[in-house]
Amino acid sequence: MNIQYDVATDLLYLRFDDRKQEVVNRRVSDDIVLDLGDDGKIVGIEILDASTHLDLTQVLPVEHAASV
Repeated sequence: MNIQYDVATDLLYLRFDDRKQEVVNRRVSDDIVLDLGDDGKIVGIEILDASTHLDLTQVLPVEHAASV
């Protein structure tokens, strides 16, 4: 799993499958977008305004990851 956080846009991205594949974006709420892979399984989750929804200290290391 790969976790990326962009401080400037407050966007958290969780990637579960690192294989190169086309994905379809499916917005499930105003702030959550799912990336669905070739087989329809979730390969990534994008969380907008992440700091308002999550305690990022529980998700990220002390240093924030590079921009998405």
